[in-house]
Amino acid sequence: MWKGRAAAYERGFARLAAHTADALLDAAHVAEGTEVLDVGTGPGTVAAAARRRGAHVKAVDAEPQMVEMAGRNVPGLDVQLALAQELPFPDAAFDAVVGNFMINHVGEPERALAEMRRLLRPRGRLALTCWPLPGSKAQSIVNDAMEQAGVFWTEKIPTTPFFTHGNPVAYRGLVAAAGFSDATVDEVLWEHVVDPADWWAGPMAGVGSTGYVLTRQDDATIARVKEAYDEQAAAYAIEDGLVALPARALLAHATR
Repeated sequence: MWKGRAAAYERGFARLAAHTADALLDAAHVAEGTEVLDVGTGPGTVAAAARRRGAHVKAVDAEPQMVEMAGRNVPGLDVQLALAQELPFPDAAFDAVVGNFMINHVGEPERALAEMRRLLRPRGRLALTCWPLPGSKAQSIVNDAMEQAGVFWTEKIPTTPFFTHGNPVAYRGLVAAAGFSDATVDEVLWEHVVDPADWWAGPMAGVGSTGYVLTRQDDATIARVKEAYDEQAAAYAIEDGLVALPARALLAHATR
């Protein structure tokens, strides 16, 4: 679902995801000199933040356009094309492994966690954010508008195991079951301030499962969804035509 959508993701959802970058790095104890791997780097937001701390950063992503984008956004970044389940590095290569909203897109999270644990040195740190289910308004507003307009998902929509792991108890259990110690899940809350037209543009470009569904509707249905979206967005309006949408994430962190 992500093929060809890197630019649309960077303009939209990546800005929401960027909020947790520093909390993620703090949880992984990333500081000057830390050897860190950023898994699912996307546009390179977390890699750039780690660089600013003086860390030595490598990165991977499974989407070729994301790899190109990260290399462009973070000049000199060692970024490779790779799946989280098959990371191309030797055992115990890193002090920290981080992933910002990538584990919820992985079809085999247990295998990915085993790979990340393999790459960590003894007492190395893991930190991973994920979107919870049910999601906050920042995540769900277009879905809510589709439901209001009478658009319902079909069984053909791709899903991942995080439709069951997206809560603190299950998420912590998943990390602990992979062999990590001191597994903890924290909740991160914030308001995502955005132009509602920009927020609508992401799903209309086909980003994520929401965009997958929305862009397969006819013009009349999309118009109904947009009307419902505008109505819901108005409830969160602030100055200058912007909206402040409540956002929520789960941050798991643990020790090798």
